[in-house]
This record gives sequence, C-alpha cells and structure tokens, in this order.
Amino acid sequence: MPKKDSKYNRKLSYTPIGEIKRIKSRVKNPKHFCQILSDIFRINTLYMIERAGSGHVGTSFSSIDIATWLWLHQLKFPNEWQRNNFDIYFSSKGHDVPALYSILIGSERISFNFIHKLREVDGLPGHPDVNTPYIAANTGSLGMGVSKAMGMVKARRMDGKSGKVYVMCGDGELQEGAFWESLQPAVNGKFNEITVIVDHNKIQSDTWVRDVSDLGDLEGKLKAFGWEVERCSGHDFGQLKRVFDKFAKVKNKPQILIADTVKGKGVSFMEKVGEDGYYKFHSGAPAIEIYLSAQKEIAKRINLKLEKFGLKAIKFDTTDLPVRTVFEKPQRLVTAYGDELVKISRRNKNIIAMDADLVLDTGLIPFKNKFPQRYIECGIAEQHMASMAGGLALSGKLPVVHSFACFLSTRPNEQIYNNATENTKIIYVGSLAGLVPGGPGHSHQSVRDISTLGSIPNLTIIEPSCEQEARIAIRWAVEKNSGSTYIRLVSVPCQIPYSLRANYHLQKGRGVEILKGHDVAIISYGPVMLSEAYKAARSVVAQNLSVGVYNLPWLNEIDSNWLKKVVAKFPVIFTIDNHYLKMGQGDMIASAILKLKVRPEKLISLGLKEVPVCGQNLDVLKHHQLDSGSIAKLVKKVLDKNGKN
Repeated sequence: MPKKDSKYNRKLSYTPIGEIKRIKSRVKNPKHFCQILSDIFRINTLYMIERAGSGHVGTSFSSIDIATWLWLHQLKFPNEWQRNNFDIYFSSKGHDVPALYSILIGSERISFNFIHKLREVDGLPGHPDVNTPYIAANTGSLGMGVSKAMGMVKARRMDGKSGKVYVMCGDGELQEGAFWESLQPAVNGKFNEITVIVDHNKIQSDTWVRDVSDLGDLEGKLKAFGWEVERCSGHDFGQLKRVFDKFAKVKNKPQILIADTVKGKGVSFMEKVGEDGYYKFHSGAPAIEIYLSAQKEIAKRINLKLEKFGLKAIKFDTTDLPVRTVFEKPQRLVTAYGDELVKISRRNKNIIAMDADLVLDTGLIPFKNKFPQRYIECGIAEQHMASMAGGLALSGKLPVVHSFACFLSTRPNEQIYNNATENTKIIYVGSLAGLVPGGPGHSHQSVRDISTLGSIPNLTIIEPSCEQEARIAIRWAVEKNSGSTYIRLVSVPCQIPYSLRANYHLQKGRGVEILKGHDVAIISYGPVMLSEAYKAARSVVAQNLSVGVYNLPWLNEIDSNWLKKVVAKFPVIFTIDNHYLKMGQGDMIASAILKLKVRPEKLISLGLKEVPVCGQNLDVLKHHQLDSGSIAKLVKKVLDKNGKN
C-alpha cells in the first residue's frame, strides 16, 4: 500500500463517454471489449466514491466484471425503460451500486452528468433506490433479493408477461435467514425465470467469511434445496458466458451461480486483508494517495490492453477533490463508549460483547483485544444475535449487543421483545443512528428505532449528546439500570458547541439546560440535533430573541415534574427529533404536556415527515429543514406571530 506523501496532487480522474465510444467502435469481440470496459468502469467507480467521500470499493470491484457482462451482453431490453417484458437485474447486497451506476452511465442508460453526483441530494443514492432509472428494487438491507425476485416473476406470470430476473447476492449476505427461507419456495414454484449470482469474494464487512460463519459446502447445500447450481470465476468472461448460456436452457427450476471473485479485484493492495486481520476497503473513500495509486494501476492495465489493439492510450478528464470539513476536536461517541465499556468490564466479569459483522464500526475492537473470550462475533444475523443474548442473560451474563441501529432495532425486534418478557437485563447499542450520515441512504438512516423499540417493557432508550454522556450512559446501563437499555449512538464525528458540567449525571426522564433563555425552549437530544438547535439559538440573539436549549437524552421516559418546570418558564416550546415525527420524542413530550395543568401557548415539533434523502450531511439536514438556519427562521417566525418583535 502506498505511503502518505505531501507531493500527491488532489486531482480526480474519470473516463469521459467519448473515450468509451472510441473503444466500443474499435473493439468488437465481446470478451475483449468487456475486459477493457470493466476496468474503465472501475476507474469511474473509484472516482465516484472518492468524490462522494464514501462508498463501497471492495464489493463494487469484486462484482463489476459479472455486472459488466450481464448489462452489455446478457440482459434483454426494449428501447425504453419499462418494468415488464424484459430482463431485470438488481443487487440484493446493494453495496455494489457504485459499480452498477458506472456501468449504466458508461452504457448511456443514465446521464453522464450523474458520474459527479454519487451520494448527493437529487443525485445517485448510496444504496439502490427505485427512483433511479434501471434500479428495479430498493436494497441495502440484506437477504431480501430472492423473495423480491419471486414477487416480480409471480406478478409477470399473472399478467402474461415474460423475462428473466437476475439477482446479485453477497456471500456474507448468505448469513441472513431470509435468504435461506426463500430457497425452497423458489424451487416449489418452479421459478426458472430467476438466476441468482453469489459474489463469492470470501470477505464480508470486516474479515473472512470463513472466520465469521463458514458457509461450508455451499454447492451441496444449494443443490439440496433443488436449485440448478454452477460455479466459475466471476472475472472470466468466457466462463460467465458459458454458465449463463447453460442457465438459459434450464426448465422448471431456478439457478444459482457461485461466482468465485476477489474483493477489491483490479487493485493489488485492495485485494488483501490487512495484517491485523481486517479488510480496509469495504466502505469509505480511500485516502487521496491511495486513490491515486489505485487509479494509476488500473489505468496502466487499460493502456496495455488498448496497445494490443493498436489503440491510443486512454484520455481522462479530471476534477479537483472536493474540500471536506475537518473538525479540530470532534466528538467520537462510539469510540468513547467502547473505551468506557473496557473500563467497566475489567471489574464486571459477566459482561459479554456481541457484534454483527461490524466490529470496525462499533467501537468493540478494544474490548475484543482485551477480552477475546468474552467477545462473540455473530455475523450478519441480528435475530440470532438477539436470541443468543437472551440465552446468555438467562444464564446470568450481561450481554452488550451491538449493530447498526437500523438493523438492530428492526430485524430482531421480535427477539428483543421475547427477551423483555423473560425479565432479564440486556444492553443493546445501536450505532449509525439518526439522519446523518446521509450518504448511505434510507436503508441505513435509522430514523424509526425510537418507535420500534419505545414500547418494549422494561427497556429504556437513551441517546447521548457527547463523549462524556456516552461514557455515562453505558456505565448507567451497566451499574444503575435494573432493566434493559438501548443506547442510540450517532456515529459521525461531531463538533459540538456546548458542554455538560463536570459533575453531570443521568437522572431518569430529566433533561439538562445547556443554554439559558426565556422566550422559547428547544428540547432535543444527541450531538447532531442539539448542535443545530444550539447554533440556531445563538444566531437569533442579535435579533433580541432569547432561546433556551435543553438536552433530554431519554427517548421513552419523561419526568413530569421536570417537564412541568420547563413548561412553566416558556410560552413556546420546540421539540426536535432525529427521527420521524410520528412516535418520536416530540410525541412523548406532547402527550406528557397534555397531562399537565400548566401548558405552553405553543408546542411545535420538528422531525422527519418523509423518507430521508441521501446526500452530504449538511445538504440532507437542510433538505429536511433540520439545520440551524432553518430552525432559526422558524423560531423567529413563530415568535414574530406571538408578538415578540
């Protein structure tokens, strides 16, 4: 891997459509054309991810050869995009969508201008979304692909329509129970219209699939269900053609291709797991020097191929790397939580940490390194993890169960409820919580977990507002709370404009004032919304308005006496949710206020009213009018109507 060098330029390169057309006009052999084009698509995929500042390089590169062959030579399309009477392709794993975008852009199916708009509002979402042309299904939450394909085929049969449905799955995705649930019904229904491709690159989010949950005899298992199964290299176009031609002749049963691939294929140093055992290029944009080295390696290979056909070297267009905001001393709540958990676990030997293939993102590496015998990697299987935690809790252990909030609060919801009925104590930690980061898109923006978990008996939900409160929260959950806890953690580094007093401690249902005021109170939680509220409050000071801001970290508990004191001080109260308006903290506060004798003149709740958009963080906040500027305008407008000015 290249070392950091200050001499690196900050130019990003991509292949313009004119160069793709030039090569297409001269290279007629499908296999040779795909060999060149797939590397051009790698260049453009890498450009898109680097420009966006996030994305999934490794899985895009492992599947890009397969997708290139399918889109350029296998799929049958009419002249215009329709949903019937033609072949459908979609990725069930979803992480590889930058590769698909690159292919769609390079084959002129969508406008070339979108090459500059990955993970931008009104651009290309971070995971597949049906609002984008040629995207047939929303994915990103794993395991749904085969079942969705069955629904599509069933509908076509009912309508007398035809066409194949090709579904790309990841090998890590095969840990999801939903995948295995779909196999037998597909055989029973004789769904020969369905072809599944397993991108078998052997590496999931963090490390080797075999070390997380070995797939064993995958061919044997799939054949046992009754599927037609083939295996070949996912990087050999001749082998791919042979398999798909064979599948086209199969009658009365679905087909699966186990495509042996290499994660990060095409860039030598991206094809390897790190010395520490973790894969470094699953998600995120590479550092600029790594990007430039990768781009150079792919470009060299393209030019060697072009030279064999007597063609000139490829010409790239360039843009400047976008300037990113770098915080001086960002708050990293996940890191603080993980560090504090290690401290607590030195004394409490019953703590067991559990993870769902996200150890690089969940702050648990220090715990794993310190207490390897008390760390359990459960893989991409949250339902299994929650039920296993239930068994541990029934046996006297204290499980700390961690995954992304969007998955932890929903997939194992039934298992979490079952655990609650057993009156045991479990700590659930959902990171990547809330509206931002906005880049991954709505499948990963956890903005409904308060509502899905809020009514579970004896489960208290907390969202810390800073590193200090994150440390306090996990310690409270372990040492003070007699029941179970769900800690909702924002993952993005945050620059917060407020601080909590040194002797601050959690009092159930009670908030704390972080900015004094008397005209209006804003009640919120977490580093993202509290920071926007605080900045909004400070911005209206010059307009002779005084806004108090309160941190209320409790998301399904409220102390009526505390709330009564706040309500008595302010004629107008705003609540701001990092969540859908429905059944968020704002609804809880509104319900509690109705039971009080003292009520504000106005109660205004802010939060999400629609499915969140994908984009850069500040753009996403602005779109949903949850940035400080939008909040300040609304506060001023309301106070003007109240006769304050």
